[in-house]
Amino acid sequence: MSLQALNTFPGVTAEPDAATQQFVFNHTMLRVKDITRSLDFYTRVLGFSLVEKRDFPEAEFSLYFLALVDKSQIPTDAVARTQWMKSIPGILELTHNHGTENDADFAYHNGNTDPRGFGHICIAVPDIRAACERFESLGCTFQKRLNDGRMKSLAFIKDPDDYWVEIIQPTPLA
Repeated sequence: MSLQALNTFPGVTAEPDAATQQFVFNHTMLRVKDITRSLDFYTRVLGFSLVEKRDFPEAEFSLYFLALVDKSQIPTDAVARTQWMKSIPGILELTHNHGTENDADFAYHNGNTDPRGFGHICIAVPDIRAACERFESLGCTFQKRLNDGRMKSLAFIKDPDDYWVEIIQPTPLA
């Protein structure tokens, strides 16, 4: 479908207000039960870098901001790093409510069981076959393997809280 046709869908504003021209979709937040397991998954398995951590001891939660960037891009100065982090797209915010990791029965709803809501985040990789082989070797839980179902060009793995992570390759599969 052409871009021109997409702009004719009901509800789509063909020309966004000029006031929104500098807006950036900055981050998505996920609540996580065990921050150590989640940080391991997102940094070791998916390659994110931890950019910033904010603690709120009085409210008993902490925020962890991650990005898929070369660590050399991250400013070392705390003020500059916060400003940089708030200006780039694609930040993942993990919210950890203290103590949830100690409750065996505690779980967040991942949105993919009834009642359905939130669906998934998505990571683009240069070689989806190699990425899926690596995820398999790391013991990742797959929701959908590359060759499962009708859509053979994408896969889904699950993070420690069973949030789905779609894996795609920007270029067509050979």
